[in-house]
Amino acid sequence: MNQDSIRGRWNILSWEQVYDDGRVLHPMGTELEGFIEYSSYGMFCVIAKKGRPHFSSGGQWSASDAEKAGAYGSYLTYAGDYEVQGNVIQHHVRHSLFPNWVGGSQQRLAILEGDVVALTARLEEGTSEARTARLVWQRAMPS
Repeated sequence: MNQDSIRGRWNILSWEQVYDDGRVLHPMGTELEGFIEYSSYGMFCVIAKKGRPHFSSGGQWSASDAEKAGAYGSYLTYAGDYEVQGNVIQHHVRHSLFPNWVGGSQQRLAILEGDVVALTARLEEGTSEARTARLVWQRAMPS
């Protein structure tokens, strides 16, 4: 695998987290929308729970804390540079809704089969919350 083989837009198909204790969770449910895009400018990822509710109690900045928390919990986005080394993709995060990722790298093991790529990562290794995140993406067709 190389940068040319993953270049382009990939639509999210699924996201699951398999915990070492056997639990399987879907952080935003099983109905998702979003994409990851790799280009000569870098990478950009956005994932959202399908059917996110609109704020009812004000605008973007004046909404209730509960509405803002719900919006944060149903949306993930990050962007930056990337590099491909064999079947490993490193996302060098420059911008993220989750501030702890900014300035760091997110390593993904990639398995590319035709027009589908699965990206996996180990999270919180060595803790009771240790798990493997697996996100599956399908190459978007040009419109």
